[in-house]
Amino acid sequence: MSDDVPLESLTVEQLKSMLAEKNLPKTGKKAELIDRLNSAKQENVIELSTSIWSRNVIGRFNLAQSVGSIAAVLLLMIVVLNPSILGFGEDEPVYQPIGFDAEKTRWYAQELVNLGHPEWEGRMSGSSEEAAAAQMILDNLSEMGYSPQLNTYPVPMFAINSEPIVSMCIPPADGLFGAPVSGASCNSGLGAQVTSFNHRTDFVLQGYSGSADIQFGQEMELIDLDDGTDDGLWGTAAGKVGIVRGGNSIDGNTGIYIKAAENGLAGIFRINNQSNCGQIESDDCVPIFKSILVDDMKAANSGSIPENIPFIAVSNNTGNQMLELAAQGAYLRLFSDVDNAGELSVSVPCGTLYGKSDDLIIVGAHHDTVYHAQGAVDDTSGTATVLEMARQLAMIANESGTPDYTLRFCTWGGEEEGLWGSKAYVGANANELARNLRLYINLDMNHVDVDIANRGNTLRFFSNSKEDINAMKDIVEVLEQERPDLFPKYAVTTGLLEGERGAPDGMPYNSDHGPFVYDLPDGVVGNALVCYGTGSYEYHTYADTMDRFNEESLGVSVIAYGTYIRHLAWPVTA
Repeated sequence: MSDDVPLESLTVEQLKSMLAEKNLPKTGKKAELIDRLNSAKQENVIELSTSIWSRNVIGRFNLAQSVGSIAAVLLLMIVVLNPSILGFGEDEPVYQPIGFDAEKTRWYAQELVNLGHPEWEGRMSGSSEEAAAAQMILDNLSEMGYSPQLNTYPVPMFAINSEPIVSMCIPPADGLFGAPVSGASCNSGLGAQVTSFNHRTDFVLQGYSGSADIQFGQEMELIDLDDGTDDGLWGTAAGKVGIVRGGNSIDGNTGIYIKAAENGLAGIFRINNQSNCGQIESDDCVPIFKSILVDDMKAANSGSIPENIPFIAVSNNTGNQMLELAAQGAYLRLFSDVDNAGELSVSVPCGTLYGKSDDLIIVGAHHDTVYHAQGAVDDTSGTATVLEMARQLAMIANESGTPDYTLRFCTWGGEEEGLWGSKAYVGANANELARNLRLYINLDMNHVDVDIANRGNTLRFFSNSKEDINAMKDIVEVLEQERPDLFPKYAVTTGLLEGERGAPDGMPYNSDHGPFVYDLPDGVVGNALVCYGTGSYEYHTYADTMDRFNEESLGVSVIAYGTYIRHLAWPVTA
């Protein structure tokens, strides 16, 4: 094989063969193999371009700036003798856009939504609804021609056994037939003022909530804990139910739950006065589901999660109404039936198209949702994107043959409660991924709301790999010309996040790309591309429905990321 052939254009197997001829190690990702071969060359190479994709550099290097210097003369002689040193004659990559069927993508999304809980609509991790979604995904990948694999992993997970109840009662002013007034009199309904709150719209359970059945007759008081920062107020709530306004100042849900356990509360409410205020309901802040950091909770609570402390979020209006009723002497009725002490299995369906090498590109999204919502955007949109991208690339494989890379499409259960599915998958396949993973692509809420005029049209692509994000910039430029019906309509921004985990310029560990970047063994840091969209006011609320769904917007990430996969797996140069 000629030394003039650009190493980047070779397959991994060809690179490994060259390394074997030189008695050099053959392990590592493609970029590492290329670096090893470049380091072994004994000839002098003048580097004039830092571009990470192949380009003809004519016009970029201005010899006139150096005319008259000896260096320029020598450089000109080198170019005449070997033009390839400057990239003269090198082939530029041809980015061939893949297709996109908006109608089919919406069909995938609607089919997933249809599998939700019959009352609460969600596909909660570890539930039969989540398992059914995983099977639907696997069936579709198999039908496309991918080799299917259904992985299941036992993880710490809670199960909601029945619908929760929250109500408050002001007893009648005078007891029936002269009997003393008590909370028990609320049960008769005679003269009692009972206010019942609506599950999902007024209140929602929080991740790993405990169970309790508090009756009016127990005369349970509701204690105002303000924003949760006053330890003295927490002390007064022992054996009672507390209510916190906001709570971000004490480390969110995990901090609130730790405080409730430390002070022996019988239950805890959190008022949402910070998220989606006026955006979903004009005069309210709708309650959202949030989970806790399980390991942090266990560390603070003798290795366990509280099993008898219900944890519930309420809307701003509901919370204020509850406080007003408490000030009038109302008692609380609170029922929560949740099993949070064990493990449940979450599913990870994958479809694989085996390539000419073991080098691996994985595309993923989470198929679970919060328990009380369709999750049309979070993350049915991402899962539908994965399926449509897989379908389009399967058609290309039928035409173009075996790809250079092995392609794998997976979706993850357990994301909403702690990235359980992707963490478990990475843990189970850690050595293979450290050795072969070329790129992981994550699609989580890669969606722009149907109301573009009022919510914006931006999609953000970001990566910790300069090579990959620069290639995506090029591809977006190409697609703005190739797809004038779609790409000019949406604004795509790009970002490079090369910093350490937790640094301002590092990749966030907030979705399923996190384990693929940071949890590989032997200090290996994986390459990831991520897409986020805009307009998700309905995030983690009952209002995240197909009414907000904009299947057209998913075409941006399907085509852009799919085009890049096509370029890597079936490279074409001009």
